[in-house]
Amino acid sequence: MKKRLSISDIAKNLGISVTTVSFILNDKSKEKRISDAMTSRVLDYVKKVGYKPNQLAKSLRTGKSKTIGLLVEDISNAFFSSIADQIEKLAYNSGYHVVYCSMNNDEGRAKELIQLFYDRQIDGFIIAPTEGLKDVIQNLLKNNVPIVLFDRTIEDLETNYVISENIEGTFLGTQSLFMDCDATKVGFVTINSNQNQMKGRLEGYMRAVDEAGKDFSIKKINRALDEDSIVEEIRDFILDNKLDAVLFSTNYLAVSGLRAIKKFNLPIRNIVSFDDNAVFSLVDPPISSIAQNVKRISEEIVSILVTEINGKSKGFQQVVIPCEFIKR
Repeated sequence: MKKRLSISDIAKNLGISVTTVSFILNDKSKEKRISDAMTSRVLDYVKKVGYKPNQLAKSLRTGKSKTIGLLVEDISNAFFSSIADQIEKLAYNSGYHVVYCSMNNDEGRAKELIQLFYDRQIDGFIIAPTEGLKDVIQNLLKNNVPIVLFDRTIEDLETNYVISENIEGTFLGTQSLFMDCDATKVGFVTINSNQNQMKGRLEGYMRAVDEAGKDFSIKKINRALDEDSIVEEIRDFILDNKLDAVLFSTNYLAVSGLRAIKKFNLPIRNIVSFDDNAVFSLVDPPISSIAQNVKRISEEIVSILVTEINGKSKGFQQVVIPCEFIKR
């Protein structure tokens, strides 16, 4: 492997001091009164030889790694992968690289990953927090680490966050099943979770059912179950409650619901999912969705975090973004 070119090598090859090269590469030519001719000479040479600065050494010198840590529940999930893609592009345009990973709703794994990123001196965190992280995130805040939470917040913890309007979104989705699909019994399938975004979606469903004067039918799925077991539980829930419509609190549960309908030939055609998925417009029965505004969520997250990293924040920013109901 070819030896990495250093600032010392550049200085030696050009016959000038290491200090002069360092000032030029760190955009301090005018401040240090280095001539335009000398600046051009160094920059042209650097471009010619393809010099790349040692990012670790630079981060130790400046205190900035130009890296952001993105921790989500499951990076393979359509919502989180879309968010990650948008954030990566926006962060890159702001001069940052993103390192991301999945926590898999595992508190121990989540804490380990946060500590790993912290030890590597990343400049800030973007986190869709799993349960049990309040103390860890509180400690990061005490150490003035820039953080933006998204998708869900942590109760009684004051911090930056960007979330969707879960209650109103689910209310409108449930209401559409009663009003547009003439459903008489709408069930709600969710996960067994205390996360506040799931509580909000449940609240939106219950409010819509209550206003329609109907009975609640709620199924909470254990996330530890395998896919076949989840499909069977959804089948039993639909048949036992004689449902004619179902709203799923996540897109991956909606996919499991679709599998149940197909596998067991269930007599149900009215389905709504919180979160869209590319396949929902292609399947039969078609799945309507309560779509989160991924583009705006990502823009708000990156804007807030970069402002915080640069020390220009004027207090915690807490943004709630409306969802869009896509009827199919």
